[in-house]
Amino acid sequence: MTELASRATDVSAEIVADILDLVGCETSSYDLDGLKDGLDLVQDIAARRLGAAEDAQRHPGGEYGDIATLTFPGTGPGRVAIIGHYDTVWPKGTLANWEAPEAEGRERLSGPGIFDMKTGLVQGIWALRVARELGPVPTVTFVFNGDEEIGSLASRPVIERVAAGVDATLVLEPSADGAVKTGRKGTGIFAATATGIESHAGLAPEDGANAIHALAEWVTAAAAVADPAKGTTISTGLFSGGTGTNVVAGKASAGIDIRVLTEAEQRRVDAEFDAIEVSDSRVRIEVEHDWNRPPMSLNAVSAPLLDVARSVSAELGHELRDVTVGGASDANFVAGLGLPVLCGLGAVGGGAHARGEFMYPDAVPGQTALVAGMLGRLANRPF
Repeated sequence: MTELASRATDVSAEIVADILDLVGCETSSYDLDGLKDGLDLVQDIAARRLGAAEDAQRHPGGEYGDIATLTFPGTGPGRVAIIGHYDTVWPKGTLANWEAPEAEGRERLSGPGIFDMKTGLVQGIWALRVARELGPVPTVTFVFNGDEEIGSLASRPVIERVAAGVDATLVLEPSADGAVKTGRKGTGIFAATATGIESHAGLAPEDGANAIHALAEWVTAAAAVADPAKGTTISTGLFSGGTGTNVVAGKASAGIDIRVLTEAEQRRVDAEFDAIEVSDSRVRIEVEHDWNRPPMSLNAVSAPLLDVARSVSAELGHELRDVTVGGASDANFVAGLGLPVLCGLGAVGGGAHARGEFMYPDAVPGQTALVAGMLGRLANRPF
């Protein structure tokens, strides 16, 4: 492990250079041209650092970013999937006006997507390179997807298929201040639509049934279904409707984000949402229930994988913590299949989805060495 850590330190400047190159390529989840360029660059970095993949496939994402799977043969019997998304929440053009936060005594590198999760992508590629320079490695299949930030709608089948064919899956989402993530909330992306009756707001307001008013009443009642003590949060993040200020609105829609820790809470939310009524019975409210990701917790199949990570981290001189967080990731899908998965093995930093997101470059060698060390252990299928 000492040699592995030393090697990761030796190449850390090259790792950081690759990270900054990738951050310089803007990859909004909704910009197909940018996503294409971003995936091309990720694959180019992998080819330069690891050579040609034994099997390389590019799966069409349709209206979303494409998904690439790259398999590199190992020298041991183990098989591991490494998953990371290259899309970001930041619209094209954000980079030009980006302002880096103050360093506050420890060097920071900042940019759209650097923390979530372009650093993790690059560290994963380099981790395999460092690991196979120093010992046996498993066969590794990388999955790079461009739609994670909007629900992994195109990539989920690919992720689940790859995860079902390996011994363990590592998801290189950012860490929680160095801790790995063994628990994640399940997510719901619900859509509510109100259909009312249009009329003139001044001449005949009584003839109308205001869809905006009714939907505002509905989302207020929906927010009250939240139970933070049980880990259930509900947030309406999108709201639109109407055709003019002088027209009683006939249509309105809202997008609601829901986070839960348990399937029981999923069922409760479903039932209570369906029971909500609004005061104007002329307005019809339709709710599309979409549970995008199942809850993830540290189960019996993933616990040994955490043990591997802790053992490697201890040999590298660090105590590895694990946490449960509110955000979801593609690890939720793998956990939902009852397969071994560990998340949060990527960047150390902060500010995900916030202006000024950053990572600490001095943590890059340690995080890279941690994943490299795990690959070395997983070469011989310790499960």
